[in-house]
Amino acid sequence: MQFRQLEYFVALARERHFARAASACYVSQPALSEAIRKLEHELGVPLVLRGSNFEGLTPEGDRLVLWARRILADRDALEHEVTALRSGLTGELRLGVVPGAATRVALMADAFCAEHPLVRVRIESSLRSAEILDRIRRFELDVGVVYDDGLQTDGLELTRLYEERYVLVAGEGLLRDAPDPIDWSEALSLPMCLLHKGMRDRDRIDEAAAEHGLTVSPRLEADSVATLLALVGTGRWAAIVARTWFSTAAPPAATRTVELQAPTLGSPVALVRAAGEPASVLARALAQTVVPLDQP
Repeated sequence: MQFRQLEYFVALARERHFARAASACYVSQPALSEAIRKLEHELGVPLVLRGSNFEGLTPEGDRLVLWARRILADRDALEHEVTALRSGLTGELRLGVVPGAATRVALMADAFCAEHPLVRVRIESSLRSAEILDRIRRFELDVGVVYDDGLQTDGLELTRLYEERYVLVAGEGLLRDAPDPIDWSEALSLPMCLLHKGMRDRDRIDEAAAEHGLTVSPRLEADSVATLLALVGTGRWAAIVARTWFSTAAPPAATRTVELQAPTLGSPVALVRAAGEPASVLARALAQTVVPLDQP
């Protein structure tokens, strides 16, 4: 069995298409297919359902692809560890982030890159917490920043970073006489633009409003906080967003930011990575770097 065979098998499981998998591995399709056939022969089990096109993995393939990912991840961890002993950390850190933590993670990534100048960082900031955990378990991400409330974290190690707080931001004309903190009923009477239902920040807003016997009915929904802030900047909209969005940039011009009355709207945010040894040396290095940044 060769690492190359496992790489081809994992690529096929990810792409679910022989030609795309071959392209991702920079080999011809016949070469990829033959390598996987040899792997099946060595293991003594079929891995792939074949017809005129890729039809999926066999039950054996579904189980063994997890082992293949683990073996390749351990190989990468070994190579990074050896390289770090020789000349410092190198390679690529794959970081998944929930949208609300994107600006805080920018500060983390900046500090990490300053400390480890030979490491590349690839950030995906449009993921949900459960998806991040799943991709860490499948060794597709090295580390994630998630909302730590009610998640199944078996086999993972969490480091609490901070407690996210949410605030109301709106044009000054909409909030000219509003108190700080503002009453929920008064806040929700404004022309609201919020994230889509099902996104974690929106769910927390709906839950907090329900505690006051209120229903959230925004006139406009979006899947991006940046879009919400652009709308707020017109002076005609209000939004409830994570306070950390303003940790690297000021709120839009001619707007005002106010707190919301109790219940305090917040969510714990944590850094998550695979537990156990051998651990990803890059994920471990990031966890060490963010310790000074764990205060909101």
